[in-house]
Amino acid sequence: MSRRGVRETVFKVLFQIDVGNNLPDFLGENWLEEETLTASEKIQVKEIIEKCLEHMGVIDGFIQKYLRGWNILRISGIDRSLLRLAVYEIKFEEDIPPVVSVNEAIELAKVYNGDDSAKFINGILDSVLKDKDSKS
Repeated sequence: MSRRGVRETVFKVLFQIDVGNNLPDFLGENWLEEETLTASEKIQVKEIIEKCLEHMGVIDGFIQKYLRGWNILRISGIDRSLLRLAVYEIKFEEDIPPVVSVNEAIELAKVYNGDDSAKFINGILDSVLKDKDSKS
């Protein structure tokens, strides 16, 4: 599986934690077993999920900053999960070029929630990228 596959799996788990009110440990032990991941990829997925959850307050704050009159809880769970993953990567993963994180989020949005979702996510992430403090 590629980095994209790991990213997609992380997105799915974040979505299940958020919308399905599932506990991260339950998903890690049960749900991930059904995915076609190598042992190394499963470790990657778990580490990224743990880091996303650890930094969720900062991540959500960044997303909320650009929602302009919307509350983060009012956007779709798919969009929220994709934005959380992309903002995590932009802010906390130095080895991933931010444009890659944005493009991957847009592509996943098209697959899971359609073109309108992709446009919405692109707009929010474009604002995050333009913010000169996004890597601090």
